[in-house]
Amino acid sequence: MSTKIKDLKPELNDELALKLRGKLIMPSSTNYNETRKVYNGMIDKHPGLFVMCVDVADVIAAVNFGRENNLLVAIRGGGHNGGGLGLCDDGLVIDLSGIKFIRVDTSNNTVRVGGGNVWGEVDHATHPYGLAVPAGIISTTGVGGLTLGGGVGHLSRKYGLTIDNLLEADMVLADGSFVTVNKDQNTDLFWAIRGGGGNFGIVTSFKFQAHPIKTVIGGPTLWPIERTEEIMEWYHNFIHNAPDELNGFIATMIIPGPPFPDFLHNNQYCGIVWCYTGSQEAFDKLIKPAMDLEPVFAHVGEMPYPSIQTLFDGLMPPGLQWYWRADFFNELGKEVRAQHLKFGSKIPTPLSQMHLYPISGAASRVGATDTPWAYRDAKYAGVIVGVDPDPANADKITNWCKDYWEALHPYSSGGAYSNFMMDEGQERVQASYKHNYERLSRIKSKYDPNNLFKVNQNIKPAN
Repeated sequence: MSTKIKDLKPELNDELALKLRGKLIMPSSTNYNETRKVYNGMIDKHPGLFVMCVDVADVIAAVNFGRENNLLVAIRGGGHNGGGLGLCDDGLVIDLSGIKFIRVDTSNNTVRVGGGNVWGEVDHATHPYGLAVPAGIISTTGVGGLTLGGGVGHLSRKYGLTIDNLLEADMVLADGSFVTVNKDQNTDLFWAIRGGGGNFGIVTSFKFQAHPIKTVIGGPTLWPIERTEEIMEWYHNFIHNAPDELNGFIATMIIPGPPFPDFLHNNQYCGIVWCYTGSQEAFDKLIKPAMDLEPVFAHVGEMPYPSIQTLFDGLMPPGLQWYWRADFFNELGKEVRAQHLKFGSKIPTPLSQMHLYPISGAASRVGATDTPWAYRDAKYAGVIVGVDPDPANADKITNWCKDYWEALHPYSSGGAYSNFMMDEGQERVQASYKHNYERLSRIKSKYDPNNLFKVNQNIKPAN
């Protein structure tokens, strides 16, 4: 049983404060309620103490404090985690948002990034050099959480997952020690953090391989929701045979309002959001079959890479109510398409939606045991999100999301992309790592035998 912060002697907090360059924030602090907010407004946790770290020394001091006082410890980077696993009730939150730095090395096209950065900051720093790191679809997402869970996004088919582009990391371990991990140093840990989440330590610095991308051709094509089954069948046959340069995730959604034209507002659609890294001429030929399907709306054009990463930021600001469910899928068969039509036709709120991200191209050519990310053979990472600004609609969006997931789950591959999961229990975690779970458990036992880092999609230490 963990000790609650409020049960510690007050002088212990004072002693910790003397070891830090960063600040302590407690329930009595004027900025406490603001500090405990995360991206998902449905999360309402009350930590006993925040350590707002500004450097590695602060992280080491915070880890030692948590371990020595038997505290429940959570790690927060960007605060985007769907289940609010960057927070904990009554425990210690080690906040990395003050550890921000980005250094681009053009001699080898690498970029070193602090553990508290978000992806929009990385895109801003790399873009002037004509470089990009594959990472997600929302620029406010934290670098740490997205990377450690895998990193699916617009560039997955061309350059793989974010973990496939991770070259090195600096980490603080559960015993307070500091290590560097890469293909030559602490290779077991390097393997584990490429998809195994925050189970093994706190990453204070990431080094990524960047790629020569200045602009992409991208944007949405939309069809009436009634055509979902037809469009999905076409898409499944099309996307996995397309060249790696073309990515497109398929969705069921409502168009909530601007910047889309008025005639689309508050109607349900089946949509594909494209991202292409080649020439306009080649794209026009590639996309012709989609245009031949006569979308009611197509807004696809050349844009700077950071622009496609921020395309949805305005629609999805921090503080909305979110409920997530996810699965991997191999097929979009007749029964699956029918369920997408059924639930896509009764989306409860304008921001709620379903996405299927293709796992093919470069992302599928990494071995199933080369990283902990076990579903390289899946065709899609699927996610259903109930989203709304009004807490009064929390039950409505949650129930729709659960019902949609339960209808599809029998056709799934059994596990889910961990970054798309809520706090769903040990069975789901094991299913999501399948054949890699045992190896992860052994590494966990070596580096965190007492499971200090357990507020996450938790991998239990092997006995």
